[in-house]
Amino acid sequence: MSPHGVALVDKPAGMSSFSVVSRLRRVMRPLGVSKVGHTGTLDPLATGLLPICIGEATKFAQRLLDSDKGYLATVQFGIATTTGDAEGEITHRSDRALSADDIAAALAGFQGRIRQTPPAFSALKIAGKPAYEYARAGQTVEIAAREVTIYRVTLLTFDEATQRADVEVLCSKGTYIRSLAVDLAAALGSAGHLAALRRTRTGGFDLRG
Repeated sequence: MSPHGVALVDKPAGMSSFSVVSRLRRVMRPLGVSKVGHTGTLDPLATGLLPICIGEATKFAQRLLDSDKGYLATVQFGIATTTGDAEGEITHRSDRALSADDIAAALAGFQGRIRQTPPAFSALKIAGKPAYEYARAGQTVEIAAREVTIYRVTLLTFDEATQRADVEVLCSKGTYIRSLAVDLAAALGSAGHLAALRRTRTGGFDLRG
């Protein structure tokens, strides 16, 4: 009898979610498993929890896709990039010096139901193509803002010397943490990007136990 279930993968940085699925599919194929799929894409830059549904468990993948998510995010203030994260090219800088109190106060405005525009460099489908394909080709497409819910967003640490903050986020499906980082910096009159991201929670699974 072929195996069925959910494999909880702690995805490393630099690997795409598709690559993780492909590797696991190769492992499972000799065991008679033909269906393997992830339950929510993580950018190559990101690390953390990536549940992979195996066999009959793929029938429940949508339930995991629709679940709330938890993240640990590092936001770098003072520097904006083309992609909204550390992989993009620098577009501009801000010399505004922020404090922990500034950031904590601004974060309060992002808690609850908010409207958010997904990044141009994302896997969101526009006319059947991922948005990042248009962006890489230098084409500008309109991406509609959408409503998401941020249940909790907490400043964990802030280094005034480097202008770098660690933030914990619990949010609904469809929330882009890159957009949150960029929007947070803009609300503070600064520039910013997502320097690092780790998913800690999804679908009732939690890396921290």
